[in-house]
Amino acid sequence: MNDPPPRASRSRLRRLAIDLSPLRTSREFRLLWTGLLVTATGSQFTLVAVFVQVTNLTDSEAAVGATGLAYLLGLVAGSLGGGAILDAWDRRRLLMMAQVGLAAGSAILLAGALVGEPPLWLVYAGLAVLAASSSFDGPTRSAITARILEPAQLPAAQALNQVVWNTAALIGPLLAGVVIVWWDVTVAYAIDLASIGCMFVAASLLRKMPPVREDHADTGLRAIREGFRFARKHRLIMATFVIDLIAMIFGLPRVLFPFIIVDQFQRSPKAIGLLFAALAVGALLGALTSGWTGRVHRQGLAVIVSVGAWGVAIAAFGWSGTFWLGLAMLALAGWADVISAIFRTTILQMSAPDRLRGRLFGIHILVVTGGPRLGDVEAGVVARLASPTFSIVSGGIACVLGAGLVALLYPELRRARAPHPT
Repeated sequence: MNDPPPRASRSRLRRLAIDLSPLRTSREFRLLWTGLLVTATGSQFTLVAVFVQVTNLTDSEAAVGATGLAYLLGLVAGSLGGGAILDAWDRRRLLMMAQVGLAAGSAILLAGALVGEPPLWLVYAGLAVLAASSSFDGPTRSAITARILEPAQLPAAQALNQVVWNTAALIGPLLAGVVIVWWDVTVAYAIDLASIGCMFVAASLLRKMPPVREDHADTGLRAIREGFRFARKHRLIMATFVIDLIAMIFGLPRVLFPFIIVDQFQRSPKAIGLLFAALAVGALLGALTSGWTGRVHRQGLAVIVSVGAWGVAIAAFGWSGTFWLGLAMLALAGWADVISAIFRTTILQMSAPDRLRGRLFGIHILVVTGGPRLGDVEAGVVARLASPTFSIVSGGIACVLGAGLVALLYPELRRARAPHPT
């Protein structure tokens, strides 16, 4: 068989490679993306530093686990409060305010570290402030992205953002570990604080983005209720929330990694980092080779298939008898997860009216952040009642069945299609 000509091979690679057009065509998106690249990496320094600091202060697994609860409580409080103003104020101004809030949370953690041995409640308070501010930051950036790009560019924009998040998840903890070993958590917190400043500068360079409607959007409790009411009644948007919750609650067994690495794979506990890295590597490869997603017309069906693939890969990971096969299955799961995220976020951006987009993305942040926390509980309870392997395999199967059930109950998701380019 003759090899394909070099020009044809290059054409195939270009069709597979990530689409960079949002960066080329939009100054505002370049600013957002560059700021996100810096601040997402910086946030990993705080993530690692908090775990190290709380461990040193308490030597308690429960105290370290409570950091997730503190973050979740802050996120819920911030999402409810943010829902009151997210669509009523200029989004450039909101993004700058979010950076001020993030800087305040980082400054609390830095001040505590400078003291030496801060009270535990101060660390939890800093995390809660960070979480509350992030509930403004993420939805505002997503709402701005939908305003500044053409609908056909939204899948590419989500893929570019996924590259940032997964690159940060790979590189950030490694760099943070080096910084903490050579210096201490104080320097790690200071680096995160400086990265937030970079995003503040990027936000200040954006053009003003006031609400589209001449009459300003509602504020206060009425605005919060309106956002939740719209999400509940809009079946396509609700379907994206439900299917993501199913995937994260039943199919993210990260709390079982410390047991699986020893009992099933007979590896040192130190190798646990490879399990987390495998998910991130798969997701990063999925984002870097996502050029084809912009040509997918049936986006809802793509969500269903990718969540099903996530469940199959997680179940296969639970059945894996060899360590390297397990890593490969986790990488495949990471790939499927990022593809699902690209299409789910795109559907939300295109389906949400601009006057509600900030509030709906606030709910989206609650789903994608709260789902894994609920998944930690589900995986731990099932593992306690049966075994870690059973918990992982049954969770993967539940994802597949859940994706099929959502496809039946929400035909709007099956039928969801990308808009024709204008």
